Amino acid sequence: MVLVDRFGRPVTNLRISLTNECNLNCFYCHREGQTLSFQEMKPEEIERIVRIASQLGIKKVKLTGGEPTIRKDIVEIVRRIRPYVEDLSMTTNGTTMKLLGGSLKEAGLDRVNISLDTLDRKKYKSITGFDVLPQVLEGIEKAVKLFYPVKLNMVVMKGLNDGEIWDMINYAAQKNAILQLIEIEVPREMEDSWFFKKYFYSLKPLEEKFEEIVVDVKERRMHRRKKYFIPTDYGIAEVEVVRSMHNTIFCANCTRIRLTSTGHLKTCLLRRDDLVDILTPIRNNASDEELIEIFKKAILMREPYWK
Repeated sequence: MVLVDRFGRPVTNLRISLTNECNLNCFYCHREGQTLSFQEMKPEEIERIVRIASQLGIKKVKLTGGEPTIRKDIVEIVRRIRPYVEDLSMTTNGTTMKLLGGSLKEAGLDRVNISLDTLDRKKYKSITGFDVLPQVLEGIEKAVKLFYPVKLNMVVMKGLNDGEIWDMINYAAQKNAILQLIEIEVPREMEDSWFFKKYFYSLKPLEEKFEEIVVDVKERRMHRRKKYFIPTDYGIAEVEVVRSMHNTIFCANCTRIRLTSTGHLKTCLLRRDDLVDILTPIRNNASDEELIEIFKKAILMREPYWK
């Protein structure tokens, strides 16, 4: 069984925020669209939700935060949900990857996305609030030995790190990692904000440049986004471009539902009116059938943010 929303979009991916806390303080962080932080789910509660989701055809799970690896039970969580999924990944800032990478791999983690907005140590500190870039780079070295693929997430910001894109492409090729270039994403009501106007950097012109120099282009099913294969001095770099602002194609092909760290199903990163509580029913001894109905309710609420 695969659930389909009112717009004909199958839901096959679950993105789980394990905590709203983080050991860094990136100034642009959207915390997965989560504003509540009054509770966190227990490992057995997360396992049950993933088991129910798997019965509904959701076989891909990504663990996020905040920073998921600051949970002391992160390895247990990975081990518990591994049997129910075909693809288990994690988005992390990489600060603990050198220490935890082996245990996470052994527990069943398939792959990782590591946030890396700059290779400049001072700039990294100004973005994150912490001088830990060497630690993160060591974490990336460890990750590429354990996982494939390793994706490096670079949020491109005008006047801050947009001049480093080609350096990052070379670095990714050198490390045999995939580079994801990501536009800053905000709700409609924030498009006139000083933050968005100051830092938003459109990646469309860059994509046009890529088209001129690539050796190959592929399209990912998820969000129909492009994957460019770019020649560098270190071999072919694999670069994905995530353009989600005003992108109707991006939204029309979304297959994801989210789960906040407080145990609420959430249909879209940018919406603020779409939380469906599934944790309270679990703690009130709801049956599997009741939880399935909660999933169905949330999926029927899904709609493309950009239409």
